[in-house]
Amino acid sequence: MSQLSDFKLPDLSQTLTNSAQKQLYMSLSLFQDIRKYIYTNTGIYFQDNKKYLLESRLQRRINYLGLRTYEEYFALLKSAGNLMSEEKKYFYEAITINETFFFRNQPQLDAMVQSIFPEIIAKKAGKSNKIRVWSAASSSGEEAYSIAMVFQDLIKPKYPQIELEVVGTDISTSIVATANQALYKEYSIRNCPPYYLKKYFITGGGTFQVVPEIKKMASFKLMNLYDDFMMKTMLNFDIIVCANVLIYFDQASKIKVISHLYNSLNRNGYLFIGYSETLQGISKAFNVVSFPKTVGYKKE
Repeated sequence: MSQLSDFKLPDLSQTLTNSAQKQLYMSLSLFQDIRKYIYTNTGIYFQDNKKYLLESRLQRRINYLGLRTYEEYFALLKSAGNLMSEEKKYFYEAITINETFFFRNQPQLDAMVQSIFPEIIAKKAGKSNKIRVWSAASSSGEEAYSIAMVFQDLIKPKYPQIELEVVGTDISTSIVATANQALYKEYSIRNCPPYYLKKYFITGGGTFQVVPEIKKMASFKLMNLYDDFMMKTMLNFDIIVCANVLIYFDQASKIKVISHLYNSLNRNGYLFIGYSETLQGISKAFNVVSFPKTVGYKKE
């Protein structure tokens, strides 16, 4: 087992500021090695034309640590011990994009309220009073809380006996912490209808806190969608939303992840993916169901 005793980080107090750091260069062979490492651990595949993006994101971390080259950073990342485990968290955050906001996909929310929630409730009659939703790759939680808000406002009054449990997962430690905190800035609520903004947020000082009534309906935890063991623990969901994730995977990874999501769904459960994504050529296990301005994938 390799040791870190001979791998010393420079004194951070002597490190130049990010703006003063010279631009580092990543060789093609190293890019391919790091790309393989990312793919093996997450299923995310960086195309050749994304080399510059990987360089840019990792350089910020390299500058912070006071390292001199991408080679040094990759050696650190692969080293054994607790340092590697901690650094991997920062590494995942550097290579993933967390772009989301409240009520980002209104047609999907409409489909849940108008069709899917009532359908699931009818099928559960006499069996269960809980609906379980998984917001996979939930980022900072806006999607999960949006689902909770429309349920509480439009479904709960009609079906007071029904409870909703939303589970959000993401690969980024810091972003999961933000989701659990449920405290947002103006950027996140820019698409939130005024009615919901007034009813379900506590505002002040330029921040927007989700009210406890909604916050308690959702929980968040770390999850790598490419981790076979962890994915097998995610079971018995009625709805899964996994939007804008497949675009980062190659075909083999898409097939693997979608197969796990299928197994995580209850019979008659629904999967939603992003606007620009499709299951064509990935899975024939689902039935495609059309809704106004969106489609869902149903497990029969």
